[in-house]
Amino acid sequence: QVQLVESGGGLVQAGDSLRLSCAASGRTFSSSAMGWFRQAPGKERGFVAASRVYGSSTYYADSVKGRFTISRDDAKNTVYLQMNSLKPEDTAVYYCAAESQTTFYTNSNYYTAKGTYDYWGQGTQVTVSS
Repeated sequence: QVQLVESGGGLVQAGDSLRLSCAASGRTFSSSAMGWFRQAPGKERGFVAASRVYGSSTYYADSVKGRFTISRDDAKNTVYLQMNSLKPEDTAVYYCAAESQTTFYTNSNYYTAKGTYDYWGQGTQVTVSS
């Protein structure tokens, strides 16, 4: 079974940092796009960041640009989300996601869309207090 397992969430204060990890198993995602999404209570799941292997492209939601960094260690089949300068509005369950196949699109909108991703983790809670 393909599994994506997030870890690294927790309760922090505004301005603190966290690094989320997403470890994949069941298949390799070394050539697949991987992304991070988040969902706050009562909100739709929204895009946070994504990484496309080909071209080494990364994409970020405007709300996290300059604060969050997505990276990956393909040898470990793991993707990370470094979150700095956390704000209370960052509070959400964070989900990692992965494509089931390699894609080569240059359209950034493709990699920011939930529908692009076929595998999802169970999420890790990030709570940022004031």
